[in-house]
Amino acid sequence: MEIQLLGSKSKKLEVSENIFSCEYNEPLIHQVVTAFLSGGRAGTQAQKTRSEVRGGGIKPWNQKGSGRARAGTIRSPIWRKGGVTFAAKPRSYEQKVNKKMYRAALRSILSELLRLDRLVVVESFSVDSPKTKDLITQLNNLKLNNNLLIVTDNVDESLYLSARNLVNIDVRDVAAIDPASLVGAEKVLITAAAIKQLEEVLK
Repeated sequence: MEIQLLGSKSKKLEVSENIFSCEYNEPLIHQVVTAFLSGGRAGTQAQKTRSEVRGGGIKPWNQKGSGRARAGTIRSPIWRKGGVTFAAKPRSYEQKVNKKMYRAALRSILSELLRLDRLVVVESFSVDSPKTKDLITQLNNLKLNNNLLIVTDNVDESLYLSARNLVNIDVRDVAAIDPASLVGAEKVLITAAAIKQLEEVLK
C-alpha cells in the first residue's frame, strides 16, 4: 500500500500492509498500554502497620474501672498516630506482555492512526539550529502545533533541544516510541526513514 507524503502531491511512500492495514484490536491495545503505564510506576510507597509504629508497648489504662473504652495499645489504627490497617508496602506493578502481543498492538495502533488521518508522513524533518521559534514556524507551516509526537530515525540534537521547551511537542526516535505516547498524541509526525525502521522492527 502507498501513503501520501505531506507537502508533496505526487510523492508516495510504499509501506507494508501487514503493519499499516491491521484491524483495530481495542482489548489488546488497552492491555498493552495499561501494562506499559503500570511498568512505569515506582512502587515505593510504604506505610507502617500497628506492629511497626514506635511506642504502644504498654496498655494505656486498666481494662475495667476507668469508665473509658477498652484499649490495649495507643498505636491502634483507630488512634491518632496509630498504625495503618492495610498498610501499603513496596511492590512491583509490572505486568507481563509477550513480545508478539506488544508488536501486534503497535501495528494495530499505527494502522488506526493512519485510518484516522492522525499519522502524518514526511520525507524528512529537522531544524537548522536549536531554536524553539524555528521549530514552531515549521510546525505552523505544516498546520501541526498541538499535542504532537515527532518520530525520526535518529533524534537530531538541534531538533530535540528545539522541542524540549514545548509542553505538547515530544520528539522520539523509533527505538523510544511506546504505545502510550502513540495513543496519547493527537497527531504523529513521522519521517520516511523512521517508517522503514518501524517495518524492520514490527515485521
